[in-house]
Amino acid sequence: MADARRVRPGPLRWIWYAYGGRLPDRHREWVLHDITCRTWVLRHFARSLVQISPGLLFLLLPGPLWIRAMAVLGGVILALWYSLSYMEHTCEYRLTRHGYPLGTGRAVRDEAKAAQRAESAARYARIYRNGQDG
Repeated sequence: MADARRVRPGPLRWIWYAYGGRLPDRHREWVLHDITCRTWVLRHFARSLVQISPGLLFLLLPGPLWIRAMAVLGGVILALWYSLSYMEHTCEYRLTRHGYPLGTGRAVRDEAKAAQRAESAARYARIYRNGQDG
């Protein structure tokens, strides 16, 4: 579902965006798509990996490789843990920086899954609620 108004940023602008920078208004629709599409969690994970990638420079420090590698691994795990813990808040903040009201990301994602949730609720009611009545 390609939208004519959705302009994808170039690689340098995307890196700026990954580090928390604000994109120009022509990328506003793309930011909404980035935060609300089906793969929004994976996209957030990719942005987080870009943010922590400079930490790999610690591998160039002197000392035993295994110590440097374990330090980097520990830092990456901790950074990803915090990043994924605050994923929804971070994404909502990105949307507010691009002019959307707070709560837009969750509302759009919930709307996209409304039919699936209704089907699941109906299936649950069919299996568990009607079985007890009969």
